[in-house]
Amino acid sequence: MAHGFLIHGEEDHVGVAVRDLKAGETASGVYQKSLKETHVLIREAIPLGHKVALTDLDPGDQVVKYNEVIGAVTQPIRTGDHVHVHNIRSVRWA
Repeated sequence: MAHGFLIHGEEDHVGVAVRDLKAGETASGVYQKSLKETHVLIREAIPLGHKVALTDLDPGDQVVKYNEVIGAVTQPIRTGDHVHVHNIRSVRWA
C-alpha cells in the first residue's frame, strides 16, 4: 500500500498528505530520515499537501514541522485531525 503522508523527522507533530486522505481510513506514513512507518486513523478529510496531526495538541502548544515551529494551536487538535489555518496560527510575525 502506498503511503498517505510523509514526516520529516521524529520531532515533528505533523505529516504532509501525499494524496487526499479520507475520514475514517487508517493511513500509513513514513519518516523521511529513518524510513520508520507509522499509521494514523484519519478523523476528517485532509486534502493533498495539507497537514495531518501525529499527536494531540492543545491551545497554546507549538506545532513542529521540519524540526521548526510553524505555528501555535488555537483550538484542540487530536491525532488524525486536519491541521491548517482553522486550528493553528502562524508564529512567523509574532
